[in-house]
Parts: sequence; structure tokens; C-alpha cells
Amino acid sequence: MKARLAALCLAALFASAPAAAAEGIALNGDKVQGGLLIGEAPDGAYVTLDGKPLPVSERGYFVFGFDRDATGASTLKVNLPDGETLSETIEIGERNYDIQRIEGVPQKYVSPPPEVFKKIQADSAKKRKARAADETLLDHFADGFIWPVTGPISGVYGSQRFYNGEPRRPHYGLDIAAPTGTPVVAPQAGIIRLAEPDMYFEGGLIFLDHGQGLVSILMHLSSVDVETGQKVEQGDLVGRVGATGRVTGAHLDWRMQWRDAYIDPALLLGPQPE
Repeated sequence: MKARLAALCLAALFASAPAAAAEGIALNGDKVQGGLLIGEAPDGAYVTLDGKPLPVSERGYFVFGFDRDATGASTLKVNLPDGETLSETIEIGERNYDIQRIEGVPQKYVSPPPEVFKKIQADSAKKRKARAADETLLDHFADGFIWPVTGPISGVYGSQRFYNGEPRRPHYGLDIAAPTGTPVVAPQAGIIRLAEPDMYFEGGLIFLDHGQGLVSILMHLSSVDVETGQKVEQGDLVGRVGATGRVTGAHLDWRMQWRDAYIDPALLLGPQPE
């Protein structure tokens, strides 16, 4: 069943954009703000995006994505071993985002008091260190993603948020409501880069590295059941849904980041399994 779900999700992702056969670059995904694109290159190829190199795995896969507010165009180049250069200009499609107003958030999470600043700074240092990990040549992302938990969608990517009437940063994840204690599984295989049970804003927090700078971020967990450096497979238990950190109810906030760009996880998924 797990393999079937992965295959279905990958098929849905690749169906969203046809391969760029005319340019000779096999490229699949959503060319929009928050979109993730997965490419294939022949053995020995050198790939760049806007002049910056992209790693290519042993299977020939590479990945890149666009942030919520990315605009304009990017240039993808593939230099082949025979000296030929393939190039594609990618126009980034713009999206319209919702406004979400959330009331009843404890005020200490909206305007943190001075006594928690040291905690917030320490948490930030842990996250920076985890994000600074060297990119690997892993390409688990190429095998598709499954839902880490299922339930009603209570928040979507990109929405401008107001907490207790005060404007804050946009929401960069997919919120899935579920009862506290509901198992959360790895949406795809990877390496745990951060496993912290008590972050100020995020509560229980996991960074799961799928390769080449693509990381799943799982937040507000009631328990964290993995350790930093641990390898996990798709579908493995990594934690449980909670209502920890800045929340008003139990849910999983699943975010995804490629380098400095936040990706919309919903674009990588098929329908929720029944």
C-alpha cells in the first residue's frame, strides 16, 4: 500500500507539467510560486539554475523550487558531456493567496515577553545549524510523497495571517487537523537533521532532509520519536500530532523548504487516502 501511494503521488506530480521534450530537458512539476520541479539529466551532465550549480544524483535527478513571492523568470542550463548546452527559460506563475484571521492565540506567542527572548534566540540557533548541513546527493524526492497524516485542512500555503488581529508573516505550510497523539509518518525517506520536542513557536519540531537541500519541516508535535542523524524510510513513524507552540488546536503544520525557498507541500500530493 505504501509503495502504491508513493507511485500515485509521483504520477500526480509529474502529470502537472509535461516534460520539456522540445528543449531536451526532462523537467516535471509546477512552474509557479511555491512550486517544486524535478529534473532528469544524463550521466555526466552539469546543471545550473540562474548560474548556480544544482547537484545531480547517481540516478540523474536534480531538484529546485520557487518561493512564495518569487517572480519573473529563471534560466535552467544543462551542459552535456559532449559539449552541447541545453537551456530553458522558466516563467514563474504568480498565485493569489488567502487571508487567514486566527483568534484566541495566547498573547505570549503573538508578542513574546522579554523573558522568553533567550529561548527564542537559542531555538533560532538550533534551526540555523540544522539548515547549514551540507547538501547531499540523495534523491528521495524523486520517488514521490505521501500524506504524513490525514484530516481536515485547516491552513494553506501562502495565506497572509493575522493573529488576534495583528498581522504576521505569511503561512508557509499545509495545516492538517487531527487529534493529539495521531501518528505522523515520514512523507518520504531521508535523514533527520533536527529533532526538538520543545521549541517556543513550533513546539515539537522535526527537520527531515530528502536530499539536495529539500527538507520537510514537521511542527507542533506532541512527541518527537526520532533522533538527529537518524535515517528514516517513507511511512516510518516520526512523531505524533500535538497542540504545542503557537497554535489554537491540535494539528500538523507541514512545511517544505528548498534552500531558502519555501515550497507548497500540497502541490506534491494526490488526494488524501480513504
